[in-house]
Amino acid sequence: MQVSDYIAQKYGKKELPREVMIEGRTDDLSMPDLLAVIIGTGSKHENVFSLSERIIRDYGSKAIAEIKDPKMISEMLGISPYKSAKIAAAFELGRRFYGESAKKRILIRGPEDTYNYASEMKKFSKEFFRGIYLNSKNIVIHDENVSVGHLTSTLVHPREVFRSAIECCAASIIVVHNHPSGDHKPSDHDDKITKMLKDSGDILQIPLIDHVIISENGYFSYNKERRI
Repeated sequence: MQVSDYIAQKYGKKELPREVMIEGRTDDLSMPDLLAVIIGTGSKHENVFSLSERIIRDYGSKAIAEIKDPKMISEMLGISPYKSAKIAAAFELGRRFYGESAKKRILIRGPEDTYNYASEMKKFSKEFFRGIYLNSKNIVIHDENVSVGHLTSTLVHPREVFRSAIECCAASIIVVHNHPSGDHKPSDHDDKITKMLKDSGDILQIPLIDHVIISENGYFSYNKERRI
């Protein structure tokens, strides 16, 4: 079966997993699809999708993920050392990222901790809006940029902020954004966004406990100023 026929049969159209991923539909991809993106190409005997499906089917994702030696992967799977090195590197990256995040258990006790945690934002030339997600002990369990650009209530929507909170089972949320102008005084837009997110958090029972604005000249905390 040609690669194009395989894709058409699997997806209903000629759409590569890499293209699906670029479109932001990573959740639509199976484990073999993701592995195919990493491997990149197949061999003269089988296309990359058949190869990735065979690997997951015959050995399982967990077994492959735990092997660090590319030569062993190459011998087990009957693939080139180049492809096995890419697989080993991908899983090693995952292990290291996870290991670093597990070691760095950041406790947020108040606005100053939030500022120290996100202080690199004061140097950004664009306005970033960031969600910091905490467990019941106020330890950071997830952190992501929600939007980039001039902040409005349209650009920062509760669904974008609270979707991640629900996915990671956060007990509470802190949002942070920067003012490249250097003035950390909140604007009317900032007040509107804060109220909107606070009301949404109250409904979902995932409280917004602070909104911190960071600039080169310091920070402003809605919690500290008792405006939340």
